Amino acid sequence: MAAMSKSAFEDWFARDLDPAAYDPVASARLAMKPTYPKRFYKDATAGPSDAGWRLLLDGRPAKTPGRHPLAFPTERLATAVAAEWAALGEFIEPLKMPITRIANSIIDGVLPDPAPVAAEIVRYASSDLLCYRADGPASLVARQAAAWDPVLAWARDDLGARLILSQGVVFVTQPPAALAALAAVLPEDDGWRIGATHVVTTLTGSALLALALLRGRLDAEVVWAAAHVDEDFQASQWGEDAEAAERRVARRREFDAAATVLAAH
Repeated sequence: MAAMSKSAFEDWFARDLDPAAYDPVASARLAMKPTYPKRFYKDATAGPSDAGWRLLLDGRPAKTPGRHPLAFPTERLATAVAAEWAALGEFIEPLKMPITRIANSIIDGVLPDPAPVAAEIVRYASSDLLCYRADGPASLVARQAAAWDPVLAWARDDLGARLILSQGVVFVTQPPAALAALAAVLPEDDGWRIGATHVVTTLTGSALLALALLRGRLDAEVVWAAAHVDEDFQASQWGEDAEAAERRVARRREFDAAATVLAAH
């Protein structure tokens, strides 16, 4: 593949790595691409700027697919992104840059107006994973209770959100006051935290687990394990499916990137 100019690369990046690219479906689409553009820079570093911290490629400020400055609120986050770019080999492979993809999505799609993204997190809470319990077997019921009940108790006691549980797939309408209490916890003026929390929410199926990570109530390992109680139980009974395991690895890569954004912000 011929070398690609910086301008041409940015066009490719904008076309194939849009602000929704943190979605695992979009990531899978990228995985099917047979070729990638060649690396056009030698050094990737983080440097201070009027906008905070910037990703610098050979000393030049990088931009997002939306042509916004690839700027970060903290040096730690900028350094994490620079490390992804520095670790690349001969080609630019987006699947190896999950923090960059989330950062692009946040800068281009969340920072201009975080409110709709915050509202989407609350909508997830209206049908949260933790509220839908198995009616058997007893061992699965016990695993769900052990992993999920403490989070629900925290939401009730500390956040003022008392949610209703259901067995099976029967939908239950959550009290508006509980959803309002969860909405009040979200830092609506902080697009970085809102964006990363939304990624965690979509990957776990639980706004409560995402909020627990956001607020430091649970660490990333515990959140990930809690989100996969059902999946792990099925694997323990029937064995692990190879395709499901591959999808889980991809989701974990995105989850860890979102957790890094939250921790580095």
